[in-house]
Amino acid sequence: MLDDELQAALEQRKQAHRYRERLTRQPYDSESCSSHQGAALHAQIVLDGDQYLGFCSNDYLGLAGHSDVVASLQDCSAVMGVGSTASHLVCGHSEYHHKLEREIAEFTGRERALLFSTCYMANLGVVSALTGRGDTIFEDRLNHASLIDAGLLSRAQLKRFRHNDYHHLAQLLPSASGRKLVVVDGVFSMDGDIAPLPEFVELCTQHDAALMVDDAHGFGVLGQQGGGSAEYFGLSQSQLPILVGALGKAFGTFGAFVAGSNALIETLIQFARPYIYTTAMPPALAAATSTSLALLKEESWRRDNLKQRIEQFRAGAQRLGLSLLNSNTPIQPVLLGDDARVLEVAGKLKERRILVGAIRPPTVPEGTARLRITLSAVHTQKNIEQLLQALDEVVPASSRIAPAALR
Repeated sequence: MLDDELQAALEQRKQAHRYRERLTRQPYDSESCSSHQGAALHAQIVLDGDQYLGFCSNDYLGLAGHSDVVASLQDCSAVMGVGSTASHLVCGHSEYHHKLEREIAEFTGRERALLFSTCYMANLGVVSALTGRGDTIFEDRLNHASLIDAGLLSRAQLKRFRHNDYHHLAQLLPSASGRKLVVVDGVFSMDGDIAPLPEFVELCTQHDAALMVDDAHGFGVLGQQGGGSAEYFGLSQSQLPILVGALGKAFGTFGAFVAGSNALIETLIQFARPYIYTTAMPPALAAATSTSLALLKEESWRRDNLKQRIEQFRAGAQRLGLSLLNSNTPIQPVLLGDDARVLEVAGKLKERRILVGAIRPPTVPEGTARLRITLSAVHTQKNIEQLLQALDEVVPASSRIAPAALR
């Protein structure tokens, strides 16, 4: 009986063009897999024995396959084993975790940092530890699902404001009760645009609210040193007291962190249930991330290359009349609107050996289905030219902006 009901619901989802399928990657058999830049692991993807040019990864700086990062993971595994064996508060916290936390705190200009096993858990942990019944959380309508879930599960009152609209937030703040927490993405994962953090800081100061930023897609990409949204806008710990970052994007590894004051970190250690009641990330991942962080700081050419690829893609896409959003980050959505059309276009790109994300509701609002194209420092100029040529061949004229509107 249950299976029949579930199967019917799955079939309904398929008919609505919202069924999701997993892709299973295979090793890329090439000497370039062990190259210093790890380019093959990002730009080339193998599925069912076929090789594709990938524009669907969040490995923005191409560090996931860097030989130094891989070697750090292997070396640490040899002496510490694979698993951490316990939660941080039992015996899972190693010197490798501790070292990485100190390095992240220094890099972000915060007093302390705390590692979480995933960014989803970090967001749940922070919001649930800091708010509860009688408090008020304010969230951007386009926040990541983990932030929305954190707000809903906190039992605090959740108010959502229009995307990046600080005027709307200003209208909501005065009527709030209890502790006030404003929660936003630094870079929005599906639109690629940047939150107006200085305006949010000003509002939070005026209304005695705390600002929390999930900068999963900003770290490593924004700022002269890759310090993310806080560096990009020059925001101090007092202005931006709760800073969350993912390690599985530009860092190329896995996990997440929260950076802030000593009082904040001690509070999370004592009260953040997703931190307390889960196994710590493997020590080898912490060791690999320390190496990745060092490379992120030292090799600024990666951000330079990434910026050039973004500019190249946007200029070419605009010439083709593709409908882009206002994004200067590696996340470059091409709006097509219709769910079925997005699947069709993504399928035609795949036939041309190019992989992009076909993003539909409920991940994005109704009527805004899009190709989510993500760029990397290891993409070449030729890679972008291949992508643009393929898009020109498969995106129908009805989904493009008229030439007159481009002028």
